[in-house]
Amino acid sequence: MLGFLVAAFGCAVGGGASSARLAYEQNTIEVVRAAGASVVSVRVSAAGEAGEGPSNGRRVAGGSGFVVDGSGRIITNFHVVAMAIGEASEDRVDLAPGASLSVSYLGSPEIEHPVRVVGANPDVDLALLELLEPGQAPTVAAIPLADSNRVLVGQKAIAIGNPFGLHSSVTAGIVSAVERNQPGLVGIDIPYIQTDAAINPGNSGGPLLNSAGRVVGINNTILAPAGAFAGIGLAVPSNLLREAMQELRAGGLSGLAAAAAQLPDRPRLGLQIGLRVTDYPAALREQLGLPAQGVVVTGVSEGGPADRAGIRGPEGVVLIDDQPYPVGMDVITAIDGQSVAGAIDVQRIILQREAGDVVTVTVWRDGSETEQAIALEVVPLAD
Repeated sequence: MLGFLVAAFGCAVGGGASSARLAYEQNTIEVVRAAGASVVSVRVSAAGEAGEGPSNGRRVAGGSGFVVDGSGRIITNFHVVAMAIGEASEDRVDLAPGASLSVSYLGSPEIEHPVRVVGANPDVDLALLELLEPGQAPTVAAIPLADSNRVLVGQKAIAIGNPFGLHSSVTAGIVSAVERNQPGLVGIDIPYIQTDAAINPGNSGGPLLNSAGRVVGINNTILAPAGAFAGIGLAVPSNLLREAMQELRAGGLSGLAAAAAQLPDRPRLGLQIGLRVTDYPAALREQLGLPAQGVVVTGVSEGGPADRAGIRGPEGVVLIDDQPYPVGMDVITAIDGQSVAGAIDVQRIILQREAGDVVTVTVWRDGSETEQAIALEVVPLAD
């Protein structure tokens, strides 16, 4: 009797699996069929130290990307291609001497198609690639972008990419969290989408898809002590790509980090703001009566715009657990009516201004706020 039950159970399970797939499985299959051909492997090669072995004195790396528009252009992560980039400006991005970039497609992974970097935005770790010989590459459809603001925790997530060089690998899971703020490539916080779909080295730049086959994120990084997948993958939200696309298509470096690279020639306030109010221990914040948010003025350039406006730095420091905290200084809480919580907020505002522009700085001092009008100037950076 037991043998009959085992046999019957085996037949039922086997027959069911062969005759009908689960709806979840079928959806994954359909998404991969629709989007898989549009996901590419990105290969990067750059000059390295001379030596023996298969690299022949070259550095070789790789990642993933996907076709994002009807012209066949490809999105990937900036960090995937950064090794090959030489000269870069607001107008163009050139490869370093001897460096090369290429992509390969699902149907012919052995064929490398050379590409160039059209534009890049290190803030959100994105780069737009363009085929040098588009007529030689397969014609594939662009993968549409979803509205990442509508992504819900718990919904399905499918990743396609090239982990460890394994072309067109597919993993699936769920969205584990949204707006998981973490510093990106250049230290600017990105409101990542977190997923438990397996993401490993080589997945960077590939799409994170929803059950409708639309891109909700660009797989970017993992949080793992051993450097391999541990259940926490992070993807740049698709809406950040949507916002960046116009400048990426225009070409060159864009974003705050690109502007900050020109700081020696950019107008500034002439002060240093290394700490946030929220970096202070809660008990010290309460004792000093600090505002709820703002940036701490840790230094003022003598004779600069802020100095002439009367902005002052710290009168001293207190030590808590061997950590120094400035005291008796001004705190900037807003610029031109825009609240600032960290140095990046100040940079984002000031880097959009030109020399001679006047900004209104809201300054907290000794429990009260005042507004100071400060004209920006090009102030020499301290040695």
